[in-house]
Amino acid sequence: MKSVMRCVCGCALSGLILAAVPGAARITAQVPQPPAQTAQPPAPAAEELPAARKIIERHIAAVGGRDVILAHTSSHVRGQVSMPANGLSGPIEIFAARPNRTLMRMTLTGIGDMAEGFDGKIGWMISPVTGPMLTEGRQLEQKRFDSEFYGDLKSPELYKSITTVERTTFDGRECYKIRLVNGIGLEDIEYYDVKTGLKAGGQMSRDTPMGSITSTYTHGEYRRFGKLLHPATQKLSTMGVEQILTVESIEYDKVDPKVFELPAAIKALIK
Repeated sequence: MKSVMRCVCGCALSGLILAAVPGAARITAQVPQPPAQTAQPPAPAAEELPAARKIIERHIAAVGGRDVILAHTSSHVRGQVSMPANGLSGPIEIFAARPNRTLMRMTLTGIGDMAEGFDGKIGWMISPVTGPMLTEGRQLEQKRFDSEFYGDLKSPELYKSITTVERTTFDGRECYKIRLVNGIGLEDIEYYDVKTGLKAGGQMSRDTPMGSITSTYTHGEYRRFGKLLHPATQKLSTMGVEQILTVESIEYDKVDPKVFELPAAIKALIK
């Protein structure tokens, strides 16, 4: 199933991508030794990076397996969201159902209730700042992609390319960095822990009513919810502001389809 963080925020693009070249040529050095020159053994080849699909499949297996993921048809996440630097916090609920319906509701102290959803066709949001709004154009394309229920399976038909970039350090962990370009031209960067195989986080960029916003997110300790592992803590950094999502519970296959019905304020905007 898709990442909760992708549903909560939907922001992401990495900047500079450093490519590594697997299978570098071996070099044989000649060292003079009396009475004649003797060739040294060839230096070891540069590490060959695993294919991006192999990295993704390892993560899928680590969280519980493809069959377990595909057996679920909906999910309901409850938790807490906070922005420590701003003194904001409150409860959050995230609903999702196949093939691509989502709803996020949260209440922040001092701001009020906010909601954002996609019913498979119409994207929308409501907040005390913007009031009710329809999601249109490029933002609607992004919402449709980000709402794919089985998005974390990275189905090949949804992407133009998925490639391994390098082995690097992310959030203090040795990770494989992969670059994903989807069918609508979005580029995402994801990092997968070399040791555990689990996704460590990523970088995304999405168009929003405030313009294009780039974010970096990290996945904290994985815990078992039902038969699947899921990061219990997720941190999102956007324009220097950190948001923290703490997952308290995940319930599968019990979401009432009516939860995705459009609010009256959104229906009033549809012509």
